[in-house]
Amino acid sequence: MVRLFKHYVPYAVVWLALIEFCALLGAAEGAWHLYAWQSGFDAGPLGERALPVATFAVANSLAMMATGMYGNEGLRSMRFATARLLAAISLGVIFLAVLGFLLPTATLWRANSLYAMGIAIGALFLIRLALTQSAGADAFRRRILVLGAGPRAARLAALANAPGSGLDIVGFVAMSATETAVPHAIPRQQIASLADHVVALGAGEVVLALEERRKALPLADLLRVKTTGVHVNDIASFIERETGRVDLATTNPSGLIFSDGFSAGQRISRVGKRLFDIAASLIVLVIGLPLMIVAAIAVKLDSRGPVLYRQPRVGLFGQPYDILKIRSMRTDAEAEGKAVWASANDPRITRVGRVIRTLRIDELPQLWCVLKGDMSFVGPRPERPSFVAELEQALPYYAERHMVKPGLTGWAQINYPYGASVDDARVKLEYDLYYAKNYSPFLDLLILLQTVRVVLWPEGAR
Repeated sequence: MVRLFKHYVPYAVVWLALIEFCALLGAAEGAWHLYAWQSGFDAGPLGERALPVATFAVANSLAMMATGMYGNEGLRSMRFATARLLAAISLGVIFLAVLGFLLPTATLWRANSLYAMGIAIGALFLIRLALTQSAGADAFRRRILVLGAGPRAARLAALANAPGSGLDIVGFVAMSATETAVPHAIPRQQIASLADHVVALGAGEVVLALEERRKALPLADLLRVKTTGVHVNDIASFIERETGRVDLATTNPSGLIFSDGFSAGQRISRVGKRLFDIAASLIVLVIGLPLMIVAAIAVKLDSRGPVLYRQPRVGLFGQPYDILKIRSMRTDAEAEGKAVWASANDPRITRVGRVIRTLRIDELPQLWCVLKGDMSFVGPRPERPSFVAELEQALPYYAERHMVKPGLTGWAQINYPYGASVDDARVKLEYDLYYAKNYSPFLDLLILLQTVRVVLWPEGAR
């Protein structure tokens, strides 16, 4: 895997994205020549149309990321990829139409855009079809050898067997007689040379999953494996990379302290993040005002009570602040005065409330909190003080999620349904810690793009 701005991306996905980006460039260039031939004028040198051609390719590449075409299902299901491809190109062309209104010279002409859209859909469809018919899902699978056969190794087996997994565990090596959770593991004593065993299996990575590491690390074996060019990783770092979560079960304080996360270089990025928050919140507030007015009228007509409600939340460094949201529940949702977890098909949600929650319209007034600086566009979901007090007692490292500003959307929000229990909060905390540890503008961009996917194809909104 290649690490882009602290975020891991499989090599195969990077190459596929580059190939498809080149296909989009070719589609735009081909559309230009087709229109020139049809209209009877000279296409001219490439330099004169380089900007609109590049704009078409960039806009549609971002739209493909936003619709999940580079996610597990998009890489393995031709049917899924085709549906999302049509949606992505449509979104890209809509964005280009708006951009063309503001900057006419930065985009293709309307006829060119139509031709480029058709060529792009055909070219990208053929690329995905060729991929699935030749290499298929195996092109995105990585061969792993696990050292260990205890419960931790069994966790890796479950991870590899999960739907959409990109892992192929080629073997387990039991490093001690007490490790019996993986019955088909080969005892270390039966392997003459671990390095030769790794090479013979064609493993590209060795993952250390020992239950007890003190005085048990096979340093000589690991050094020999490393010198063969095979990557060696510990289970905590491996799970973090593969799942995008800081695994609480295998992470310890020293692992977080000596990792390369939470770097001071984030301070410079935070300045840019704040400038983006100010500009984007002003723009979205202006554009979204009519939508908020319509939602407010609908809420008022649907149920009694105020349109907006204010609620205390915990923000940066644990400091409290108040959020504003469009009311989506009955006014007696917490009649006893005690905070209650939201649940699937929550009966407290009104008819209009269910719609505005699904479309995230109820969150729009929080843009005022973003503009003030209490929140950011991207960050962990802000929680109520009573929930925070409960979760800090139940979950380790929960306070560390408050080292970054809470956000309208976030890494946990796009990867996991709305938390409705302590168990849900644990999983979301693992995503939040990953974000706080590996924050970069690139990760923020990925989250914002994937938020489009969650809004268009609701996944767990409550």
